Amino acid sequence: MSKQNVKKHYALEKHREKEKTRSKNSSTNFLLSKHWKKIYPIGLHKTGSSLSLSSLSLTLSQTSNDSSITDSSSITPLDQKISLALRLIASSREKKEVHSTTSNKNVARTVSPARSPSPSPSPSEEEFMRRCNWITSTSDKVYVQFHDECWGVPVYDDHQLFELLALCGMLMDFNWTEILKRRDQIREAFGGFNANHVAKMGESEIEELTSNTSLNLAENRVRCIVDNAKCIVKIVREFGSFSSYMWNYVNYKPIINRFRHPRNVPLRTPKAETISKDLLKKGFRFVGPVIVYSFMQAAGMTIDHLVDCFRHKDCVNLAERPWRHV
Repeated sequence: MSKQNVKKHYALEKHREKEKTRSKNSSTNFLLSKHWKKIYPIGLHKTGSSLSLSSLSLTLSQTSNDSSITDSSSITPLDQKISLALRLIASSREKKEVHSTTSNKNVARTVSPARSPSPSPSPSEEEFMRRCNWITSTSDKVYVQFHDECWGVPVYDDHQLFELLALCGMLMDFNWTEILKRRDQIREAFGGFNANHVAKMGESEIEELTSNTSLNLAENRVRCIVDNAKCIVKIVREFGSFSSYMWNYVNYKPIINRFRHPRNVPLRTPKAETISKDLLKKGFRFVGPVIVYSFMQAAGMTIDHLVDCFRHKDCVNLAERPWRHV
């Protein structure tokens, strides 16, 4: 073999050895890079959240101290720089959060003294002004006043009882608010509901009341009140007063109910049915059981204020007094 061929063969062998060395190094680096990716999940920093950065720095510090995975000699300068940068970022974020928290507390301390807390009503005041559930924030003032001052208060005067019986009869055509707004005009039109005066009304007076647009009463409603006045006059002759006749049905003592919910309040009761039948026998008109029970509620013959209404206790105190006929 010539010297030239020997040199070529030697160079070729040397080249092959270099290629083998390069391939080994590349395979080793590939395995190491995969191994480091498992240990250092560098991709987490893309989220940009303080939680991911702090958890990443904690992972780096924990894995760098784990000798079972790698030792300090295998950590490259690039990994050290990344770890240091992540620690600095996490620490700076923690400082900012602490600073913002303390500043917010200082602002709150500065603003809070300037605020004057609005006085909240005491529980006793709220309980005192609590009404039945059918009285709402949209209820008319006239209706609220009737609930607070009249409804459920025992009535013993003949004129007032006659008036309440007439008003309750109008509930077939109107509601309480509409009736109460015209209450003064109706009372004046019927002479203060003096049964003797109303019973003597003639046709001309009935027509005059019917044509009165402010009263807005139909002819049969006016005639009904006049006819009931005649019946009351007869009752007064027989029983001494219309009050004693009506209160005799409840033994001269109001019926005290303790309802908690509006659904518990009845529209009619057996007692109201009994009174209604007797009144119809005596010639009264528009005195069905529902109207009679509404009359009993308004006249205080039955206390139907809900137990949590502030008027319940007041009406019960009035009901427990001895019967006082006027």
